[in-house]
Amino acid sequence: MKVRDELSVGRVYKDSIPSQNMDDALHFQTSATSPLLSSPTMTADSITPSYVLRYFDLIGLAETSRMLLTAAKVEWTEEHPEWPQEKPNQPFGHLPVLVEKSGAEDGSDFILSESGSIERYLARTFKFVPTDLKEIARQEQLRDQQLDIILAFFIQLRMVDEAKKERRGEFDVMLDKIAEIHTMILRNNGDCGHLFGKELSYADMSAYAFYKLFVIYAVEFDADIRSLVKDKVTPQILNLIRTVESDPLLEEHVAKKGSFVAHILPE
Repeated sequence: MKVRDELSVGRVYKDSIPSQNMDDALHFQTSATSPLLSSPTMTADSITPSYVLRYFDLIGLAETSRMLLTAAKVEWTEEHPEWPQEKPNQPFGHLPVLVEKSGAEDGSDFILSESGSIERYLARTFKFVPTDLKEIARQEQLRDQQLDIILAFFIQLRMVDEAKKERRGEFDVMLDKIAEIHTMILRNNGDCGHLFGKELSYADMSAYAFYKLFVIYAVEFDADIRSLVKDKVTPQILNLIRTVESDPLLEEHVAKKGSFVAHILPE
């Protein structure tokens, strides 16, 4: 059974990410008594917006959004809300949250929650996905599969004994599958370092952030995960990581966050 099938309505995994407390890692939201989201319509002559990304100071589920904002060359800042003090002030009580500041006289901003929704909005806004709906869907399905694997990893950490062993086995199978699919798509695209087309895309950045999360961040919870994931990284996937990291649009991001390539290379 898929991870999402098991997380029933009303107990859906929300985008708070593990910090020091595993209860914060897998936060199951049962209600949403939080501020309403505003969504003003932007007109052709509106002031160019700036952005604020609210998240914890870690890789987590905001890395792709950081990369999209940086690659778009727009004005943006990142806020790290005091947690859990600022929890009630977020639209659904969790992070990440994107604030698009319109500069309108009435002070209205567009506020968006959920990591996937934020990424899709930014990818479409700044044209890191094609215009064809089927081609967009091909990129987004990869991101959704990657999120399933992230969820499976953190859920199995909470298990014990045979249940943990079973869930870890399911996670391993999912990880094998996504690495196989990434490799196949990269080969079919001419081994150019991009999953689709010949330029930096949403899918490229999402895949880069996916492997980075496990190799650099998840080791705080499982010391063996780094070597496990590195063993799945094929030459094609490594080329993707190198290509994304060397893209001029992400030069600022790499300079600030550091190179991931050194962490993924075989020892």
